[in-house]
Amino acid sequence: MQQEERLEEMIRELLREEIRTGHTEIPEDRQAREKMWRSLVNVREAKPAREEYLAVQDAYLQERLREKGVTDGDALTAVPSDERLVLWQGDMSLLQCDAVVNPANSRMLGCFQPLHACLDNVLHTFAGVQLRLACHKQMQAIRAKLGERYEQPTAIPMMTDAFNLPAKKIVHVVGPVVGGTLTDTHREQLAACYRNTMMLCDRQGVRSLAFCCISTGVFSFPQEEAADIAVRTVKEYLDGNTKIRRVIFNVFTDEDARIYRELLG
Repeated sequence: MQQEERLEEMIRELLREEIRTGHTEIPEDRQAREKMWRSLVNVREAKPAREEYLAVQDAYLQERLREKGVTDGDALTAVPSDERLVLWQGDMSLLQCDAVVNPANSRMLGCFQPLHACLDNVLHTFAGVQLRLACHKQMQAIRAKLGERYEQPTAIPMMTDAFNLPAKKIVHVVGPVVGGTLTDTHREQLAACYRNTMMLCDRQGVRSLAFCCISTGVFSFPQEEAADIAVRTVKEYLDGNTKIRRVIFNVFTDEDARIYRELLG
């Protein structure tokens, strides 16, 4: 089955799930089909999918990796100042390492906005629908103990399998939201995101992980100060008693790359 056919099959199944039949036109162009499929995935609630859908989806996503090419995190060149640290500007959904860090929101179910460019959306899309269900199950287990109104606090990480991503695990963590003036509480929360994530990774046997620029997107943490906190906190943790051997700072923008390059020498 070709990728275009897989996309059509997945779209039809997702439309059937929502009882949308007969009148929805599926485009011929592969890129348009992928946007339609991704939009349907983005708004899909956390629930099991039929085995037939999962088989087609997994084949599609694995072929996507072969087409685009996976980046081996262990093969990336470390920064000159510290062999434990890597600066990399690339697609986190194509990165092979023990764990990648997802900047989540407090619902911990991924981004529901169709085609949104945030990393939360990207990772959930290309991991497959299994990821949202796995997050939902963990949150339901917590709510069974703490109440149905529970939402994940800032800087408390949660780990899941990565499913169709080349990474082994995903660590989901909620960063601080800066609604106005940056405060010491925001700074402490951001440092805790990095520290607590690495502590969880240590407990779970992770040896290499990749951080994005937590909270610097829609959460509005100033880029330069966020980067300074990230680098300082990671270095302090690596200087302690840890089995983590490699941390990749994955930057999205050229400006982020410049800031980290200056900080890392």
